[in-house]
Amino acid sequence: MKLKRFGILVIGLVSLMMMILTGCSGTEQKETKPAAAETHSEKPACCSGGMKEIKIGATAGPHAEVAEAVAKEAAQHGLMVKVIEFSDYITPDKALADGEIDLNSYQHEPFLKNFAVQNNAELSPIGTTILMRMGIYSDKIKDVTELPDGAKVAIPNDPTNGGRALMLLAKAGVITLPENSFKATVQDIQSNPKNLKFIELEAAQLPRSLSDVDAAVITMNYVMSGGLDVEKQGIFLEDKSEPLAVMVLAARTKDKDNAEYKKIAEIFHSEAVRKFIAEKYKGTIVPAE
Repeated sequence: MKLKRFGILVIGLVSLMMMILTGCSGTEQKETKPAAAETHSEKPACCSGGMKEIKIGATAGPHAEVAEAVAKEAAQHGLMVKVIEFSDYITPDKALADGEIDLNSYQHEPFLKNFAVQNNAELSPIGTTILMRMGIYSDKIKDVTELPDGAKVAIPNDPTNGGRALMLLAKAGVITLPENSFKATVQDIQSNPKNLKFIELEAAQLPRSLSDVDAAVITMNYVMSGGLDVEKQGIFLEDKSEPLAVMVLAARTKDKDNAEYKKIAEIFHSEAVRKFIAEKYKGTIVPAE
């Protein structure tokens, strides 16, 4: 009888110990999960001291890809940068103005200034990033001067890029405009000595239109998505100093002199980032000057 009671006691003690051990194990996992999430063993020592994370907004694609390369290089300089991707052209500026992100990289300065005016936002460019040049492309001719009389030329049908395309054609010397303005329309053309026929299309359709027209004026993002070859099919490109081609890094105006943000602006032009751009984009995208 005593032996039976002893056995029951042993079983009870074993069960109690198992419960205690199981309980401790569960508590330890809950405590280590947050600790693991905050571990920065792969990052600079400064990051483990609670350094502020700098958030850069960028549109998906080249802008976000270059920003990721910048973030990687920034870590070597003791800066913790996180890239936030956006799928449209308005939200990144809104997020910057509202303080949800610290910087953004996806637009040219005229677009930034227009947003600031329209939304009463205090935003400023603090550096340049990459060039996204518009160009005249063709599968039929090798030089813009070879456009035949009555040639069909496709241009974007949205107001900003349509005017930008006409400006480029004017700079190429095939038409003239009353002024150098990206607000120009086909109706504003002063002279058209080659009697060019303009076909206005959705920007995304322009690369596919090359087989049906003599030339098309296309922005670099659609050159890339359309798989065009800048060297072989590009017959005239925007100048590297063209404001609409130069992308900028933007910050809230009150932060434009922030030392860390200015350092990030410098990193966009670092040797490491230049190498990434050269290897990734093979000349379609290049660093801004």
